[in-house]
Amino acid sequence: MTRHLLIIDPQNDFCDIHGASLPVAGADADLHRIAALIRAESAGLDAITVTLDTHRRLDIAHPGFWFKADGAAVPPFTQITAAQLRAGEFRPRDASALPRAQAYLDALEARGRYTLMVWPVHCELGSWGHNIHAEVQAAVVAWQLQRQRHVQFVLKGMNPWTEHYSALQAEVPDPTDPGTQLNQSLVERLDACDELWIAGEASSHCVKATVEDLVAHLPSANVGKLVLIEDGMSPVGGFEAQAADFLARMRAQGLRIARSSELST
Repeated sequence: MTRHLLIIDPQNDFCDIHGASLPVAGADADLHRIAALIRAESAGLDAITVTLDTHRRLDIAHPGFWFKADGAAVPPFTQITAAQLRAGEFRPRDASALPRAQAYLDALEARGRYTLMVWPVHCELGSWGHNIHAEVQAAVVAWQLQRQRHVQFVLKGMNPWTEHYSALQAEVPDPTDPGTQLNQSLVERLDACDELWIAGEASSHCVKATVEDLVAHLPSANVGKLVLIEDGMSPVGGFEAQAADFLARMRAQGLRIARSSELST
C-alpha cells in the first residue's frame, strides 16, 4: 500500500493567526492536525506534495489592479462581472489592460465555475504570508530526513492575468504560458499511489478546484483512492455552502471523506 499526501496551500496568509491577510477560520487547527498526522504516519507516507499559492502585487484578482468608475479604490471581496466591466462600473488602473481583462472575465464566466473575486493581497512571493505554516513545515522537514526523500513543492498563481485556484491548472489557461495549463506530470504523480490523502486550504476554493480537476483528469479514473481529510480543511468565510456542496458531490462520486484520526494507525 503506497500513500501520498497532498497538502494544498498550507500557508500563513490562509491561517487564522496574527498577520495573515486572508485568514480562514479553523485553518490553524486544521494544519496542526495535518502536522500531527505526518509525524504519526511518517513511516507509511511514501510521498508528500505541497502546493503554494504564489502571487505578485499586481494581479487581476488584487485591489491594486482596479479602480471603480469614479476613481475610487476597489475593496477586497468585491466581485466583478464581465457585464460590469463592459458597462464601465470598474476599470483597470492601466487603461491598456482593459481588452485583456474583458476577454478574461468573459472566458472565466463561460467556464461557469467562478466570477472574478478581488481578494486581499495574499501569498505574495517573498513575503511571510507565502511561507508554510510553521508546524507543517517542521513536520515535512522531519519526514524528509526520516524517509530521505524530498517533498515536492508546486507553485501556482504566478501569472497575473488569470486566477489559479486549482493546483493543476489556471481557471482560464493561457496558451502562451505552460504554467497555467494542465500539469499532466503532477496529475500522473498523484495517480501513482494506492491511496492519496488530501488536505489544505481552503475547502471552498483551492482544495475544491484542485480535487475537481483531479477527478476530471485522473489517468486511472480510480477516484476511490482519493481521501479528503475533512478536519484538515476549512472554507473561506461566507462560502461554507460552496464547501459543503463540494464535499457532498465528491462523496457521491466515490471519494472517501475521513477525519485525520481515522487515518492514524
